[in-house]
Amino acid sequence: MSIHSTRRHLLGAVGAGSLALTAAACGSSDPFEEGDGSGSGGSDGGGAGGGTLAIGSQAYYSNEIIAELFAQVLEADGRTVDRQFQIGQREVYMPELESGGLDLLPEYLGNLLQHYDSEAASASPEEISSALSEALPDGLRVLSFAEASDQDSYTTTSEFASTHSLTTIGDLAGVDEDLTIAANSEFEVRPYGPDGAKEIYGVDVTVVPVEDSGGPLTVQALLDGDVQLADIYTADPTIAENDLVVLEDPESMILPQNVVPVVSERIDEAAASLIDGVIAQLSADDLVELNRQSVVDQSSSADIASAWLTEKGLV
Repeated sequence: MSIHSTRRHLLGAVGAGSLALTAAACGSSDPFEEGDGSGSGGSDGGGAGGGTLAIGSQAYYSNEIIAELFAQVLEADGRTVDRQFQIGQREVYMPELESGGLDLLPEYLGNLLQHYDSEAASASPEEISSALSEALPDGLRVLSFAEASDQDSYTTTSEFASTHSLTTIGDLAGVDEDLTIAANSEFEVRPYGPDGAKEIYGVDVTVVPVEDSGGPLTVQALLDGDVQLADIYTADPTIAENDLVVLEDPESMILPQNVVPVVSERIDEAAASLIDGVIAQLSADDLVELNRQSVVDQSSSADIASAWLTEKGLV
């Protein structure tokens, strides 16, 4: 089975196995397609009022919310921002950062490090942040990381977990049936994908491509029983709403994925300080709540960001 879609927001909680879907407020077209102003913010000066800063986001609603937080706090300081949201996955946007087409994008510690070093060992967030200083190409750096994280996961239903006495990823090795996991297709080659699960936990699992970054189609595939597992990011409110079980990862196969801004040289120290101010207040509970407002309340990223920044006294 192969399911393909851009990210859609989840409308409310799921009940009796049903799921209502609605289109996301933001479009999913590629900002770097011809005619979309690719890299339009990458050639002007970066000081306050001195040029445009290009801010990107993944094709993932939660990442867009964080990018919007950065955009609004910079605009409140008089900076001009070019939003290049819903770009795609790391293989698409990192070359844009490296080439100067983007100046700022929210990232996740472990995944960013493994993009450059697939053999990176388990480490603390502090150690990963330090390693990124060496791993990133010239012209890029990471700022401070947040308490908030959004981990990839091996998630299942409470019924499946109970039936097979599952609490950890390694427990899947004792399940006597072919295991499938709904995930973006690039999960296949991630260090914590099928090869990692086999090497570290002795678990055989096959990826079923569902291209909505752990979104409602991924959740639906799991709830419908089309797959036994799903890669649902751990700050997603649908995990609690649907009583899903995130299997523990005692061997830290999935590295810590704290939110961290990756920036170009055009982000000066004053801009970096503003971004760090956002990061310093972005708690794990905050991120889940911001995501809930998007998924359940269907609020726009701009409105969610504006309310949070005002509440925190950042604008």
